[in-house]
Amino acid sequence: MQPLTKRQREILDYLNEFIQQHGYAPSLEEIGARFGLSSLATVHKHMTNLETKGFIKRSWNRSRSVELLAGPSGSRAVDVPLLGYVAAGQPIEAIASNETISVPEALLGNRRDTYVLRVRGNSMIDEQIRDGDWVVVEDRKTANNGEMVVALLKDSDVTLKTFYRDNGRIRLQPANVTMDPIYADPADVQIQGVVVGVMRRY
Repeated sequence: MQPLTKRQREILDYLNEFIQQHGYAPSLEEIGARFGLSSLATVHKHMTNLETKGFIKRSWNRSRSVELLAGPSGSRAVDVPLLGYVAAGQPIEAIASNETISVPEALLGNRRDTYVLRVRGNSMIDEQIRDGDWVVVEDRKTANNGEMVVALLKDSDVTLKTFYRDNGRIRLQPANVTMDPIYADPADVQIQGVVVGVMRRY
């Protein structure tokens, strides 16, 4: 699933509520009136984006024919804190922000202690995590071998790697054959969270 803008999430929630109440989708005019959008082209663009991102399906030859693809529960999105950047490469200092980003509820499951980080670097490219992607992170302080983690190194540098305990040391393994793993003393590594999902904007 790709991330939604705040307005796309609002329109998707409105579609969900309208269809549940009426049994059919609102018209473009009704959506525009609900959100104060005087241009139907703007409404059409939002609907096209929702369709491109896989949240709805439309039939072009019938009016009001909008199908919510993820179903009533999975189609909703949840605002999750966007806490800044994480390095998928050499560790960088985490950059905090006060923004939120909409995450499909299906991606969160029962987890509510989650946040999102924007990825910088390509050290996890073989796990299909690229520079500019978002990772959805469960706020946890422990990790199992093989889990992808956000790790704080020596109280300053934050990095995104796969976690392993390796002969008394911590190995933070990149998913890029051109990069070496980071080895550290367990006392120098704090787990900040475990990655539970990835989102990409195309």
